[in-house]
Amino acid sequence: MEIGDAWIWVVVLITIFLAAEIMGIVSAGHAIMAARTAQGAIAWAICLIIFPFIALPAYWIFGCSKFEGYVKARRSGTSEIHHVFHEAARHALDRGLFVTDSKPEHRVLERLVRMPFTKHTRVRLLVDGEETFRAIFAGIESARDYILVQFFIVHDDELGNELKSRLLAKVAEGVRIYFLYDEIGCHQLPSRFLGELRVAGVQIYPFHSNRRNRFQINFRNHRKIVVVDGRVAYVGGLNVGDEYMGRSERFGPWRDTHSQLEGPSVHAVQLSFLEDWFWATRTVPQLDWYARPAEGGDQNVLVLPTGPADAFESCGLFFINMINRARRRIWIASPYFVPDLPVISALQLAALREVDVRIMLPEKPDHLLIYLSSFSFLDDAELAGVKIYRYQPGFLHHKVLIVDDDLSAVGTANLDNRSFRLNFEITVLVDDAKFAAQMAEMFERDFSRCRLAQADELERRPLWFKVAVQVSRLLAPVQ
Repeated sequence: MEIGDAWIWVVVLITIFLAAEIMGIVSAGHAIMAARTAQGAIAWAICLIIFPFIALPAYWIFGCSKFEGYVKARRSGTSEIHHVFHEAARHALDRGLFVTDSKPEHRVLERLVRMPFTKHTRVRLLVDGEETFRAIFAGIESARDYILVQFFIVHDDELGNELKSRLLAKVAEGVRIYFLYDEIGCHQLPSRFLGELRVAGVQIYPFHSNRRNRFQINFRNHRKIVVVDGRVAYVGGLNVGDEYMGRSERFGPWRDTHSQLEGPSVHAVQLSFLEDWFWATRTVPQLDWYARPAEGGDQNVLVLPTGPADAFESCGLFFINMINRARRRIWIASPYFVPDLPVISALQLAALREVDVRIMLPEKPDHLLIYLSSFSFLDDAELAGVKIYRYQPGFLHHKVLIVDDDLSAVGTANLDNRSFRLNFEITVLVDDAKFAAQMAEMFERDFSRCRLAQADELERRPLWFKVAVQVSRLLAPVQ
């Protein structure tokens, strides 16, 4: 190579390096202005400036924490969607199905999600896959008008094909079916599977979390919802796949929890689905909004849809509120434990005021970085008296909590940064002592299959593991 050619290459490389550095600095400024947490802003800014070639593509794929497209769609559909909201609320109010004298501590949550507690609801606890899908399939079989289906993950396996067959049978009977799936969670789902449903008449669409930026894969619609005729809804932790039935060789038994709702709270679940459907399709389906009390229903329920389009970090604030209001106990089960500073501080303060604080996590990991991060919180937890339990058989995936003897929740939200800020989630909060007693019994059974984790576990690990844990914790704000 001649000297002149060499100098040209030097100039080109320097130009590329300077351009990347400038773009890294500009992106770091964007991260500082846009990030929801100081930890996240600092982590991104440092990486973008020091490692621009690696951090730049990562930032523009994973860095955004506000789903502006959904916010704009929500505003653009104000007249159409708000008309439905208004009509649904009017029906429920006229029939006396709202709790109009909410406890003061409940009002903050009602304001947070812009929905009231409903009464005359009946909630059934569904434990593990067999019971959950037996109930869901029975609900689908009973459908006469429409079925709403929304899952984060759907697999083309035995369970997935059973769901497909049941939906095909119902659409052949003239039942309308609206099906939303997350294209990131369902990236392995073959087009043949989707096409078969679409050709048969099922209205099936991806959520379009990357519609405005096809490289943006940070947002996920993590909700798992089935609604039948506006009468019954199913919400909880289970996706559609054989592993959720305990058929996975990798995980073995799968521990999960779902809920079945009847009564006016079903319409609150429908409203959550409606907003997601409007974002994905820009259409408003004709659904039943005439709320009815459930036969024998005596439970007060608040449905909390949360996500990155909310004005507040509603999911994180929900957890903080639950922890702060606990006076006797708060037990939380989650497959992932990557709390931010406000949540870990709330847990510590609860334990210091002698609340029985227990966190149940899986022993077996499915996401390595998040699993490693959880070890870094053991010392902070044990110092204050927070007890961390590791579930032994198979994989623990449910997202449930109980506060004292009356409040309990079943939903899709994990105790991590992604659920707090990046995922669209939905949680069912039940204010009922009898249901809380059922939840407490379920927790006790699960605790009997756990071991109590100790803070010194990390000290007994090899050096590479300790380094990996600390690096994972540093990356926690951007996971």
